[in-house]
Amino acid sequence: MLKQAIWSAIAGTLTEEIAAGHYRPGDRLPTEAALAARFGVNRHTVRHALAALAEGGLVHSRQGAGVFVAQRPTDYPLGRRVRFHQNVLAAGQTPSRRISRTETRPSDAEEARALRLKAGDAVQVVEGVSLADGQPIAVFRSVFPAERFPGLLALARETGSITRSLAASGLTDYTRAETRLTAQLADPVLALALAVRPGAPVMRTLAVNVDPMGRPVELGTTWFAGDRVTLTVADQP
Repeated sequence: MLKQAIWSAIAGTLTEEIAAGHYRPGDRLPTEAALAARFGVNRHTVRHALAALAEGGLVHSRQGAGVFVAQRPTDYPLGRRVRFHQNVLAAGQTPSRRISRTETRPSDAEEARALRLKAGDAVQVVEGVSLADGQPIAVFRSVFPAERFPGLLALARETGSITRSLAASGLTDYTRAETRLTAQLADPVLALALAVRPGAPVMRTLAVNVDPMGRPVELGTTWFAGDRVTLTVADQP
């Protein structure tokens, strides 16, 4: 009981300091060693307190970088033209993307149906993590018809941008034909990528983008961290 009271008191103090603006969104908290010295406890007790703050969505950890105060939720409109970089910039934050995996492989049944391909036709797949001010807000998987975009994977690795990769491939404009939203709980792999706890709420979107002629060019699946993004269904031109 005593140890629980100590870590709880430390968590309460840090919560009050965050609320008072002593630590602002995006700020890195002192190291575990520094907090242990400040409160006169061992690092395990500090770790317990920080875990409680993370559970409440007040902080998040970045491997090798430390523990940071969580940013305000990113406003993210879903309309006819959904562009990650534009959306995050409009929210007053700095966008970035980490491409984690690219591959060419046969399409599965869902991909073939969405992209109007024959089952097993080749597709280009790009997977990665989307960040706002350095904080992971989404994990994405984008699937494209390989015959139409043969050089897309190299472009995606080079630019980190789907929009720029498509433009360099000859497609300068595309729009959203449909978006399906489903609430889920993060499995361990997704939780690790988003830096959230397993079982944390996520919002999954499944979307089809089309070219100006109405031909499908992308099937995109995105898993948004539930406490870091506010999705708005917008009526955009």
